[in-house]
Amino acid sequence: MRKTIAIDLGGTKALGAVFSPLGVILTSKNVYLRGASGEAAGDLVLGLIDELESAGPEGKVVAVGICVPGIAYQDSGCVWAPNIPGWDHYPLRERIRNKMGEGVHVRIESDRTCYILGETWKGAAKGSRNAIYMAVGTGIGAGIISEGRVLRGSGDIAGAIGWMGLEYPFREDYVQTGCFESYASGNGIGQRLREAVLAAPEYSGVLSRKPVSELTSYDAFENYDSDPLARAVLDKAVVMWGMAAANLASLLDPEIIVFGGGVFGPAARFLDRIREEACKWGQPIVMKKLRFAVSELPGEAALFGAARLIAEESV
Repeated sequence: MRKTIAIDLGGTKALGAVFSPLGVILTSKNVYLRGASGEAAGDLVLGLIDELESAGPEGKVVAVGICVPGIAYQDSGCVWAPNIPGWDHYPLRERIRNKMGEGVHVRIESDRTCYILGETWKGAAKGSRNAIYMAVGTGIGAGIISEGRVLRGSGDIAGAIGWMGLEYPFREDYVQTGCFESYASGNGIGQRLREAVLAAPEYSGVLSRKPVSELTSYDAFENYDSDPLARAVLDKAVVMWGMAAANLASLLDPEIIVFGGGVFGPAARFLDRIREEACKWGQPIVMKKLRFAVSELPGEAALFGAARLIAEESV
């Protein structure tokens, strides 16, 4: 059997799997990075490939697809992964090629690209040629397929939608992560919740039971139905998700926008409201036919996308 190895490399762990030619997971394993940096992190990835190569049914590994949490430079095969120290311009493709030899095809892509490839292959956007995956977790990014092809941009950075300008005037805290992300990512929601509590000295609600510094987006979702500050912060995020979706839809005319990542998740309950908000702002003809969905591959979209890199070379 011809086998493909796919690896979803995160900031703290790498999840790997062996796929059949039809996209079926034959076996899977994971390894924790435990703060590994530079070559040590690369060694962990190569070690995971070794384990996967020897696991599962007999067969020849013909390809390796890797999803990285950052930027995958297509020309050089180097990657930038801000959560892995020493991976500023790390030659990951070269290391894997040297290990696997001439007969094995190697592809590396960003996590946002792998998200949308996974969803259009096996998930909520299956079969779509024009689709967007809005990944909302610690940060925010978008994987975009237009006319059947991945949009990467001139520097392989397309989809960095956390920097969308959705609020005026400009604030200095937009510099590091962008306006959209500062309101509607997991980290952004937590920060806005802490600000809201600090700005209300008379507040004595449920959020006051914890030190302000320990409040996170989890507290906002947990207390949305009972706490006015949590509700205000998340209502703002709903508006931001809707505005961003409208802007993307009006620009790219997709068939579907899929929401995923750790925040969706608990934010899936707001999907209908996000669509309503988007319809206020978006191009009417586009919005009328546009589908909104939550990922059907929670926790696995990037892994399937990494396998899809090899299964469909046209992307």
